Amino acid sequence: MKTIGLLGGTGWESTVEYYKIINKNISESSGHKHSAKIIMFSVDFFEISSRMGSQDYDGMEKFLTETAIKIENAGADCILICANTLHMFAEQISKKISIPLIHIADATASKIKENNIQKVGLLGTKPTMEMPFYKNRLKEKFGIDVIVPSNTQRENIQKIFLGEFIQGKFTSEARMQFLDIMNKLAAQGAEGIILGCTEIPLLVNQKDTSIPLFDTLEIHANAAVDFAITT
Repeated sequence: MKTIGLLGGTGWESTVEYYKIINKNISESSGHKHSAKIIMFSVDFFEISSRMGSQDYDGMEKFLTETAIKIENAGADCILICANTLHMFAEQISKKISIPLIHIADATASKIKENNIQKVGLLGTKPTMEMPFYKNRLKEKFGIDVIVPSNTQRENIQKIFLGEFIQGKFTSEARMQFLDIMNKLAAQGAEGIILGCTEIPLLVNQKDTSIPLFDTLEIHANAAVDFAITT
């Protein structure tokens, strides 16, 4: 079994879910004989939020790259960045390590293609929804069209991230707001919705809506499992 490297703590609540899903699926796939081999570096979220808040992207890239190198040096066979937004640095980090970086957008796109869906709505932090690193990758590499909420809706989503999610708060009011935004994206032609922040699945899941949801946290964790047990 290969060793999975997790760059977590971004935030810690979703990193816990990565750990649970990976171990659960490794256990089930082995007839409950094994658990996962994981090396996890859980960062202080302040190291992330302070740099993102000041748009210190050079400092962020350096910090994440140094962390990824530590994970590789500890013996990991692959690396997962346990956050969608931080994949804006994925290509730069990949160039500085010698082990595979399992990209969350690639894993999600493969699942979307399996469902024969061509157009999706994307929910996430403002950088994930507004910057090209995620949307363009889905379009250029996989031919998937992406639509995002309106500017006002994006602002409201960001307020929920900063005011609630990073404090571990997941309220029914926030759930209703997200479901309303999903319905509006579906009305614009979205055949499915990408939950493009690894905290969103802690708020909304498939039982809450008939619109197909793509839980990037679960998809990403499962991609790590496939990597770990495939020779």
